[in-house]
Amino acid sequence: MTFHDLQQRLLEELRQRVRSGAATERGLARVSGISQPHLHNVLKGKRRLSLMKADVILQSLQIDLLNLIEPEELRESIRHR
Repeated sequence: MTFHDLQQRLLEELRQRVRSGAATERGLARVSGISQPHLHNVLKGKRRLSLMKADVILQSLQIDLLNLIEPEELRESIRHR
């Protein structure tokens, strides 16, 4: 698993929250400190989310990185060490 994979999973988690109504783009923009248009472009894949902003979003939404990793992937990673 790469950092890019984790970043993509975070973005998918954010997209899912917006689709389900659990969050809004405006609310996510507010907690991350970025503009709503920029966040919209990030969620559409047109812009990148900086590491610092990703960290702010993770903390604000109380998402642990382990939540973005499937249990089987984690077990497999541990087996290969």
